[in-house]
Amino acid sequence: MNDYYLKHIDNLNNPSIEVRLDSLSKLKEGIDAGEIRKPTESNDVNNHIHTSYSFSPYTPTKAIWMAYINGLSTAGIMDHDTVAGCNEFSRAGKIIGMATTVGMEIRVNMDNTSLAGRKINNPDQNSVVYMALHGIPHTKIDEIQNWIRPYAKARNRRNAEMVDKLNLIMKPYNIEIDFKKDVAPLSMWNEGGSITERHISYALAFKMTERFGKCEKLVDFYKNTMKLPLRAKSEEFLLDNENPVYEYDLLSAIKSDMIDMFYLPATDECPDVREALEVASKNGCISAYAYLGDVGDSVTGDKKPQKFEDDYIDELFNVITELGFNAVTYMPSRNTMEQFSKVKDLCIKHQLFQISGEDINSPRQGFICKAMRNEAFLNLIESTWALIGHEKLTTDSMDNNMFGEMITSVKPGLDERILQYMIAGKGHE
Repeated sequence: MNDYYLKHIDNLNNPSIEVRLDSLSKLKEGIDAGEIRKPTESNDVNNHIHTSYSFSPYTPTKAIWMAYINGLSTAGIMDHDTVAGCNEFSRAGKIIGMATTVGMEIRVNMDNTSLAGRKINNPDQNSVVYMALHGIPHTKIDEIQNWIRPYAKARNRRNAEMVDKLNLIMKPYNIEIDFKKDVAPLSMWNEGGSITERHISYALAFKMTERFGKCEKLVDFYKNTMKLPLRAKSEEFLLDNENPVYEYDLLSAIKSDMIDMFYLPATDECPDVREALEVASKNGCISAYAYLGDVGDSVTGDKKPQKFEDDYIDELFNVITELGFNAVTYMPSRNTMEQFSKVKDLCIKHQLFQISGEDINSPRQGFICKAMRNEAFLNLIESTWALIGHEKLTTDSMDNNMFGEMITSVKPGLDERILQYMIAGKGHE
């Protein structure tokens, strides 16, 4: 690939949206002209790609490019507490010729349900649930952003308080972080993005390398001075002076080992679950509970043993069905086949749409989920195309909502609707 195209690849993370999209157009021209090798397209899909509007090394345009060159047939944006990157993501998909979906991940309060006080699917806090709004109609993106923005601002107040708490911990080591100067600039807050604990951890990673350098001295500080555990793989990365994503690897260790030290409970930044479901329904979004599942011997090898929903999963599905969730989203690479078998059976029993999504927010994460190539997950590819169809048709008219009153009264069976919307999705061009 020549310097002309390499420059345009670099520009995919340019601060300007129009520059990013223009460079993607130039790269597409190179592919069409045969000057850039066209990737082999697969049946692989991913509906849970984070971008720089929450936390990621990729802008929405760069995320589409990465999905495309890795051979995905579809891609979905899923940022935390913001939909500010959705329009760019959709535009980039059209430029490259890839079907897309847009969504948002949020945390909701379950205190006013029978699950109050339990650890559900949030490792950091009881009574708080991660849920996703999938297939947001493009005509409703601004409305969703206006709704979530005050909650994102509330989150920032807690972010600043967590930085203060972290500074007390790090003061003996002459490390101090300024929320406005060190954390916020790592985000796209001024463009409508959100700020998360990952941004704080990332800022700390830079401060640590600034204070101790890289490799042996930093690892010694981390393990022996701070007395923090460090997985063998993380230590290998942090001892590599040529590591091009050093701060990302240090961030991963910090998030795993230190978050508990400075975490403060989320309160007014988490809407009540019923409010979130009402907003989703009113705006034609598909509301999805994010199944996490107990972790024993981690399938992926990087999760701590923890218990989440599995001990009361039948009750959980009763609750989310009664609340009005439309779907369950889960990650095929994360859990065991026994766990997935139970989840799938419960989804069928409760007529809940099944959606896949592999969390991507680090340069070390692959865009392809090989676990999804198992025939047991063929339904997740079909549901992705149905999700695309829902988004397309609901953007045209809110009456076309796959879970709306008009459609469900005519086609009450979920399987029948999935087939109809899958056909619509595959005709996205």
